[in-house]
Amino acid sequence: MKLQLRFLPFLAFAILALLFAMWAGLLRMGWALPAFDNLAIAHGPLMVSGFLGVLIPLERAVAIRQKWMFGVPIIAGVGWVSLLFAPRVGAVLLTLGSLGTLAILGVMVKREPHIHTITMGVGALAFVVGNFLWMMGLPIFQIVFWWMTFLVLTIGGERLELSRVLKPTPGQIRLFSLVAAALVAGAILATFDLNSGSRLGGAAMLGLGFWFLRYDLASRNIRHPNPLTRYIAICLFGGYFWLVIAGGMFLYHGALYAGPLYDAALHAVFVGFVFAMIFGHAPIIFPAILGAQIKFYPVFYAHLILLHLSLITRIVGDLTNQMEIRKWGGLLNETAILLFLALTVFPLSKGGRNNAHHHALVYQSRTRLPRFGFGGGNLAAGRERCGDVPRLPTPVDLRLADPIDLRRRHLDVSNAQQRTSART
Repeated sequence: MKLQLRFLPFLAFAILALLFAMWAGLLRMGWALPAFDNLAIAHGPLMVSGFLGVLIPLERAVAIRQKWMFGVPIIAGVGWVSLLFAPRVGAVLLTLGSLGTLAILGVMVKREPHIHTITMGVGALAFVVGNFLWMMGLPIFQIVFWWMTFLVLTIGGERLELSRVLKPTPGQIRLFSLVAAALVAGAILATFDLNSGSRLGGAAMLGLGFWFLRYDLASRNIRHPNPLTRYIAICLFGGYFWLVIAGGMFLYHGALYAGPLYDAALHAVFVGFVFAMIFGHAPIIFPAILGAQIKFYPVFYAHLILLHLSLITRIVGDLTNQMEIRKWGGLLNETAILLFLALTVFPLSKGGRNNAHHHALVYQSRTRLPRFGFGGGNLAAGRERCGDVPRLPTPVDLRLADPIDLRRRHLDVSNAQQRTSART
């Protein structure tokens, strides 16, 4: 499969934001490194609004393929660069980027108004609120629950979408909705009463973590014979445990403004939960965006294991007030992420058939269409010309197709239904 370079600059913007955020993180932990004004204080915004603020709308834009959507990661990319030199301008651009992310989710919710898209839409709204409050000058410790709500609900919506093969009961969906609503309520409350909001948000994260451990598709795939599917499930399970740990810390300690406990609770979410999700889905998401294969190797477990062990080390240092242990744990956190980037980029240059490629081939064969590329054309229109009627994915598709293909399939079904309704 030929590497599609058209989306590579977008990914470069995201990865550069990640590298600058990691540089800023080392400065905040006390490592003596070269620095410039505004870098250290930009650590959180660079990670959330820079790195993920580019990557998440890019994934949506590739799936939906409306040209205006690619402007969103561009705005976010220019925003995080501006943040380093003109913080006020950067904050405005990053907030505009989050508004663009919300607009993309609005399109998704309009086309497919189901619990998983609504969940992601509410997450995007939390992203906008958090960025707006940060732009208006509220301290990060007061608005960080908005950012956590954005990421937890975005990931939660993705997992709901992929877990429909298990046919969750109405009671399970109601329970998820109730706990997700409590997470949003915690973010709102934390803006005015940090102690109460932190405890409510912590209880919600605790509940969502247990919900995922019990009902997510990963619970079925953790012993799957396919090594890539099993690796993804193990990544997800580790992330869910970190979400439970973070929720427990916020529930127990309440308001956290700074210091070791603040560091431990936040990074249990942003490193333990979020990066475990990124590690798990990268072998599928990157091929879908770049049109190139990533071959799965057992060595992928190296950066996953290092991530968990280094985070444990960091949190032990936080809880025992051993700053040197904390510093080394943080450094190893970033080493794990760099190792992940290296082991992900290297297979892109290798090519060849692999497990991630097999995921796409299974999807394409079941749609009875030639293999498609991201270079041009409308997939739904192509199916009309071929006389093919889009259909909802089967349980096999849900296990094997990557999330971008799955979302595209549902959007194609929605478009076909709207065209049919218009004709009749």
